[in-house]
Amino acid sequence: MNETLKRSISGAFYVVLLLVSILYSTESFYILFGLFLLIAVVEFCDLIQLNKITSILLAIVIYLLFYEANLKHNNLFSNDVAHYATLTVLAITLIVSIKGVLFLFDDNEVKSNIFSKYTYLIGYIILPFVFITKLPFGEKGYNPKIIISIFILIWTNDTFAYIVGKSMGKRKLFERVSPKKTIEGFIGGVLFAVVASYIISRYYFDPKEYYFKKSVAIWMTIALIVGVFGTIGDLIESKFKRAAGVKDSGAIMPGHGGILDRLDSVIFVAPIIFLFYQILNYVS
Repeated sequence: MNETLKRSISGAFYVVLLLVSILYSTESFYILFGLFLLIAVVEFCDLIQLNKITSILLAIVIYLLFYEANLKHNNLFSNDVAHYATLTVLAITLIVSIKGVLFLFDDNEVKSNIFSKYTYLIGYIILPFVFITKLPFGEKGYNPKIIISIFILIWTNDTFAYIVGKSMGKRKLFERVSPKKTIEGFIGGVLFAVVASYIISRYYFDPKEYYFKKSVAIWMTIALIVGVFGTIGDLIESKFKRAAGVKDSGAIMPGHGGILDRLDSVIFVAPIIFLFYQILNYVS
């Protein structure tokens, strides 16, 4: 089969699966991203040479713990305890994100020390998936439009970063990690994501929906977060692959690579968007 056709079919299947699962129900959304998490854990363990069984069990326990804590009629945590626990976990995740950024500027391979590997597994892979599942929830419960909009912004940024970079790119963005990325492509991706955010905020959401979803300025800020931090997330995953000496994180999606290759941007931006939510709630 032609490589372009193979890539198009697998990409279309991925998008349809994603949209159907998000739109169908809360449960299908949780199940899909739970499966994505397990695949991502396996791929990441292959990249950094970590025990898969232990890592998978750890991912299942953490994911299910937060799933139960999110249920409305669950008594696992009081509301206050759940709130502070979430903020603590968010702080841990952001610290590991900073560690990931520093890793970009470190020419040494991933440290062989087991503590460092599990730190990345938990803070860079597992906990960001938890925050992905928190993004569609607001004052009135589950709203699939939120997570779909975030994916649209990520896809817009990636697509136009590629198009602008291919046609106009001259200056390399971070050549030692990702030789094909250019500064022009990066700027183009961010600008088109901001345009997409304007369209989303004006025409996709009902004006009566939650306060932070009807604001053009707020959705433009989310687009900037996606454009900047999504690119950083992509670079960090590229650095892990370069350290492991592989082109793709996996081969589950023909022509696209692995789940990490598809979700590297969203797993990095999800905690930062969630932090933005908290700031909005605090100042409102």
